[in-house]
Amino acid sequence: MAHGHRTAPYGSWPSPLGAADVARGEAQLDWVGFVGDEVWWTEALPEEGGRAALMRGGPDGPVEALPGGGWDVRTRVIEYGGRPWLALSDRAEDGVVFTHAGDQRAYLWRPGTEPVPLSPPGAWQAELRHADFAVRGDEVWCLRERVEDEEGTRVTRHLVALPLDGGAADDPSRVRELAASHHFMSGPRVEPGGDRVVWLGWNHPDMPWDATELVGAVIRADGTLSEPAVLVGDRLAVTQAEWAADGSGTLYALADPDGWWNVHEVAPDGGLLRNLCPREEEFGDALWRIGLRWCLPLRDGSLAVVHGTGTRTLGILSPDGTLTDPEGFGGAGAEWFSLATDGRRVAAVCAGPRQRRSVVLADPADGSVRVVRPPSGTALDAWATTPYRRAFRGDDGQDVYAHVYPPYSPTHTGPAGELPPWVVFVHGGPTSGTPLVLNQEIGFFTSRGIGVVDVQYGGSTGYGRAYRERLRGNWGVTDVRDCAAVARGLVAEGLADPAGLAVRGASAGGWTAAASLCAEPELYAAAGIYYPLLDPVIWSAGGTHDFESRYLDGLIGPWPEAKDRYERRSPLAGADRIRAPFVLLQGLDDRVCPPAQSLRMAERIAETGGECRYLRFEGEGHGFRKAGNTITALHAELELYGDVFGFTPSLPAASS
Repeated sequence: MAHGHRTAPYGSWPSPLGAADVARGEAQLDWVGFVGDEVWWTEALPEEGGRAALMRGGPDGPVEALPGGGWDVRTRVIEYGGRPWLALSDRAEDGVVFTHAGDQRAYLWRPGTEPVPLSPPGAWQAELRHADFAVRGDEVWCLRERVEDEEGTRVTRHLVALPLDGGAADDPSRVRELAASHHFMSGPRVEPGGDRVVWLGWNHPDMPWDATELVGAVIRADGTLSEPAVLVGDRLAVTQAEWAADGSGTLYALADPDGWWNVHEVAPDGGLLRNLCPREEEFGDALWRIGLRWCLPLRDGSLAVVHGTGTRTLGILSPDGTLTDPEGFGGAGAEWFSLATDGRRVAAVCAGPRQRRSVVLADPADGSVRVVRPPSGTALDAWATTPYRRAFRGDDGQDVYAHVYPPYSPTHTGPAGELPPWVVFVHGGPTSGTPLVLNQEIGFFTSRGIGVVDVQYGGSTGYGRAYRERLRGNWGVTDVRDCAAVARGLVAEGLADPAGLAVRGASAGGWTAAASLCAEPELYAAAGIYYPLLDPVIWSAGGTHDFESRYLDGLIGPWPEAKDRYERRSPLAGADRIRAPFVLLQGLDDRVCPPAQSLRMAERIAETGGECRYLRFEGEGHGFRKAGNTITALHAELELYGDVFGFTPSLPAASS
């Protein structure tokens, strides 16, 4: 027994980290940018229903930048959103343009004034959505999305120009439509001081990590565009394009001709001229939101880049291909998100295994990092486990990557000779990944004596295209097998009892968790399944929004040609094979994964004599926003694990 530790069954350790702390969570810091010399960002305010406020750093902490309150700086383009604001210049007095979530109109705000609309209202609430702004002369250029039905299934997109004088707010004819090259597009990237503009485009059934095209046009003297031309295509996934900031006119693209998102210089007449730093590392990620950036050109000709294999390290890439990772930037232990630059410095959201999310300002000149927005949330770092990365061997001989979070308490340890229960976390997406950072939801389990392993199964981003495409046509197979391989690896290494394994996931992770119970009835003893996709047939037949409506073409197969595969893979079809008890948690307003699927699963389990606790939450959509519902869900999940693994959970009154 560790000195000073008390012995108690795994899972029963008392912990000050309660479900209420998880529900409050950390501040959702996002969309960092510069306004003059200041760093600004958006921050979700849970006490105001998740409203995204535009914040700035102050001498006594963060303060709201926009006056009056009530402004919600958030866009709904492609339903997952995008970059919702931009400073008009490097002078703070010129103000910012932003999208207000309530009506999705673009607004201009200057200090000392009230925001004024730049775009006209739609025919119905949020019909016209705006994102990913650029400033050119006396206009703001951006992506505009016109949603023709409230379900978001019929959508058209254009690049448009909005006059900064606000004239288009009441006169839609003053909105200039610039281009409509593809069904999906990013916002425009205007050449600094030049006459060229580029953007990304793709069409169904491709997703942006499958194949995109980098498109360019010449800006004529009257502000109209020449016929768009494809600069980079050939089934590559270009995930970002940026002009050099040194006035050279060089265009860079994050593309993957060698299987990794590397930084390439684009030839003036199109095509990739050279790979600046050929590495089996990712310098970009999946384009789930319009306007994400991982590569920032600086005025001295270098580029600030986020790179790594399964990591997000901040480095400086010289035009000659030299890549340096300044020691002050935190090295491989720090994960960097939402980069912005003023041409010299870099601002971002930063976190790590022992570091909660904060907004920081990094200076490449001296390698210094200053915290602008300190971490929020409950400061229980002394109870945080020390996670590590591992590669397990999959059934097909392929490495399967995972983040291992051992159980840890500064006050308690488990009985000698016993092994802790472990929960296999399955991330959503599924084309995404999770960083190795301090996480209160994971800490809720590990601080009580339950191990967590966060599996980056085949299909996850961060490990190259080949790893990502292991899931192509194999969703419900590869992900399930990889999670099982990791679970069995924990057992083989003597970390987990073979009778002490559970699996949990939400959304696409809920699909994998449910499918795992069907495919591995003897492996998992329990599960937590949150707002899952369970019936891909309904989903493919128009049951979701435009952006993801053809996603399953790549994950399972084209519909209806692969109809038998859809039906066979559905966890509903395999419900009679489920032996483990599980909790099923569903928002009744969920449009992404409709609640009828979860209801049918609960009914099927009842018909087969299985055990399913089905909890429905009114007023919740795809993800729970109300603190009380998050608390109820976590308690139900933990209590199930206690029943199955034979411990009494410690749930302090502060969390109830």
